[in-house]
Amino acid sequence: MEWVFEQENMDWAALSNLYKIAPLGDKHPDDLKTAFTNSLYKCFVFDGAVLAGAGRALADGIDCSYICDVAIHPDFQGQGLGKAIISKLRDLSAGHKKIILYAVPGKEGFYKKLGFKRMSTAMAIFKNQERALAAGLVNDT
Repeated sequence: MEWVFEQENMDWAALSNLYKIAPLGDKHPDDLKTAFTNSLYKCFVFDGAVLAGAGRALADGIDCSYICDVAIHPDFQGQGLGKAIISKLRDLSAGHKKIILYAVPGKEGFYKKLGFKRMSTAMAIFKNQERALAAGLVNDT
């Protein structure tokens, strides 16, 4: 596996396809380029020419680092690659006062094993609030 921490030669269409098959949704290549460009830390993991995994951390360099958009190709899931990407992004973010991670419902146990704790004060406004409510990402209570 080859780990890459810069995006100069990134094939954004391949990354978009990775999110689709992971499955983490339909993310347009240009949107991914913007998101990763604006992220302080990023990593892409290749197995030969295959993009096996990716992730990023949106960080300010001192106070807060937000780990997000970690996607693993189905052929590489269950082999520790997700854990390795999260661990690398966590290591890169170590100087921050807090490291935040947004988890897909049902995956909280995975992140708990990596040292993350549930937040009691997190709140969010989603572009599609109704869908976020229906998916259990937020609630009205």
